[in-house]
Amino acid sequence: MYGLRGTLVVLQTTEPHPVLDSAAALFETVRAYQAETERERCIPKPLVAQLDEAGMHRMLLPSVLGGLQLDIPTLFRVVELIAEADGSVGWNLMNNSIIQLSSLAFPDAGIEEIFARGPDQIIAGTLVPGSGHGRRVEGGYEVSGRWRFGSGCREASWMIANFDLDDETSETPGVYRMAVRIEEVTIIDTWDMTGMRGTASHDWSVTNVFVPDRRVVFVPGRVLLNQWQRWQGTLYQLPVHTIIGPHHSMIATGIARAGIDALVELAGGKVPRGRVGTLLRDQPHIQDAVARAEAHLGGGRAYRDGVVREAWTIAAAGQTPGLELCARCRLAGSFAADSARQAMDLMFRAGGTTSTQRKHRLAHCWRDLQVVGQAGAVNPDWYPVVGRHLLGLEAGPRLTDR
Repeated sequence: MYGLRGTLVVLQTTEPHPVLDSAAALFETVRAYQAETERERCIPKPLVAQLDEAGMHRMLLPSVLGGLQLDIPTLFRVVELIAEADGSVGWNLMNNSIIQLSSLAFPDAGIEEIFARGPDQIIAGTLVPGSGHGRRVEGGYEVSGRWRFGSGCREASWMIANFDLDDETSETPGVYRMAVRIEEVTIIDTWDMTGMRGTASHDWSVTNVFVPDRRVVFVPGRVLLNQWQRWQGTLYQLPVHTIIGPHHSMIATGIARAGIDALVELAGGKVPRGRVGTLLRDQPHIQDAVARAEAHLGGGRAYRDGVVREAWTIAAAGQTPGLELCARCRLAGSFAADSARQAMDLMFRAGGTTSTQRKHRLAHCWRDLQVVGQAGAVNPDWYPVVGRHLLGLEAGPRLTDR
């Protein structure tokens, strides 16, 4: 199981948090629900309850709100381990954590309302601009729109999205972010994918819903920024690009670890066709593939975990990670995801026709990893953005140190 190989535990914190033990303890439970998660295209309610009990739906919330207020390396390790058990569960845990973090930008009254029933409020939605529009009304806004990729919407109590204001005349370009109750939302069943089926990343919409001022915040520049620095602690001082990008790569590397382990297990028992008395693991090309896969995965993880740790260390010392480190964090996220895909491709090929059996773990891992690799946060189009910065050119508005 992932984490037993000491060379892979790169993000070890000085004082390991109990939630790491909880993640390890839940590993087999998450794995046991995997078939149901994929079949039903959502996280089963009994599993959601166990994740709640373990504190995994409040990992980035401030302690004053009842959250765990984890350091980013610990959050990443927890999610990576859960993603090894099931990529869909890891993905939804990560998305909930990031969206909860962004919710801390709302006015105090809005935050009090969202978490009035406790810190374990699952929040889904999207932080990407576009697709919604609204108008000012007394006490708030009236909003309509349809958004994509509502990962976790089947478990959520709240949804978050951005909208543009009709007839906006402000000289400051930006977008408005809102939180709405799940009861005000229409879920549109669109997430019928080859992999990551359990995330329930469906489209969703609202029509003429009233959103009070306390649950709206203006986001200048139409890009995700750290607007939660008023909260105390290192976690809330980090620029967003030291988190976003690497965050989704954790799911990729967790899945790849599961894929390598699945191939190793298969190779210890499978006799290749026409090779009587010889196991798959005895074949030199299989030995080569496993070694290369470990190198790809380990290299991607080491680079990513190193820059993430550097960013955290700088912030913990009371300094601000600069644009250079933000760029390297984005680079590391895409590179780790690509490295995971390379490792998984080697394992899929090495498994022969067994890898194409729909219910085999190799097939499941390969499908899930292809979907994760298409996510915008780890998309290869971040390479030229970072490359421009490294060459002394203007990187563009997507890359900021805020």
